[in-house]
Amino acid sequence: MRLLAGFDAGQTHTRCRLSVVENGLHQPVGEGEGPGVSHLDTPQGTQRFLEAISTSGQQALRNHSDGVIQAAAVGASGIEHGTALQQRAERLVGEALAIGDDTGLTKVLVTGDERTALRGAIPEGAGILAISGTGMIVLGRDENGHEHRCGGWGWLLDGAGSAFDLGHQGLQLTLRMADGRLPDHPLRLQIWNQMGCDSHAEVKARVVQHNFGTADFAALAPLVVEAAAQGYSGAEEIVQRSAAALSSCISTVAQQLSLPSPVVVCHGGAITHLPEFRTTVQQAIRQSIPEARWGKAKGDACDGALLMAEALTLRPR
Repeated sequence: MRLLAGFDAGQTHTRCRLSVVENGLHQPVGEGEGPGVSHLDTPQGTQRFLEAISTSGQQALRNHSDGVIQAAAVGASGIEHGTALQQRAERLVGEALAIGDDTGLTKVLVTGDERTALRGAIPEGAGILAISGTGMIVLGRDENGHEHRCGGWGWLLDGAGSAFDLGHQGLQLTLRMADGRLPDHPLRLQIWNQMGCDSHAEVKARVVQHNFGTADFAALAPLVVEAAAQGYSGAEEIVQRSAAALSSCISTVAQQLSLPSPVVVCHGGAITHLPEFRTTVQQAIRQSIPEARWGKAKGDACDGALLMAEALTLRPR
């Protein structure tokens, strides 16, 4: 069986979907999951990337021992399109999945996970995809296929509008409570209890430990959003700032692509699972782009990756 493989490799976990194409339609035949990835240039970045692809790919293939992956496309967090890092990642995927043929034609594509997500959500035509999960990024496409990306430059530089941002700001807020700059609020104990901390000194020590990262900050976001929903002004300000940052990226993409009434599709845990945050984002967008239309994704990032993998078999790179 000759298979296509589509991967969605995020910071939290990786998914693989296998398909065969019958009568021009993709028929899913296997699914697998693996750990998340980090930037390839971080410590253990290469190892984490290989583990994510190998584990999720092997799980998807578990019922197809005779299956051969003909082409694969990976949408991965931290990959910038058209860079040497992209080429390096493609070599790693080719090795991990043993993809190759006698023609020397490349049948592996690794690109940013925002591009596979956009292709899956809006397979054809113009539109904007806003991803707000552990991290954030906004990507749009016009009717001519031109794309523009805004935000998503990594949590150290540009995480506003993400679950990381909400949790990070919330944790900062608790430290201002602890040293007397702000009145205390139950949110402080809720956040500290989740982190297993009893003091601001323990918080300071916890966040520098090697096993505390962006996902741990993001895990605090629901507490912040819930406090905002209950009327705590400090949390409300955080939610509003983060939503405004995401809205600004969406507006910028619409302007750059000359989309006066764009279809906007939202993905990611912060948007999907935190309704107070989603509502605030939608309110901000209505103010900046009154003609924007909220759309429903036609597929997910694995679907987008599979479409890109199919293109490799038709027009090898």
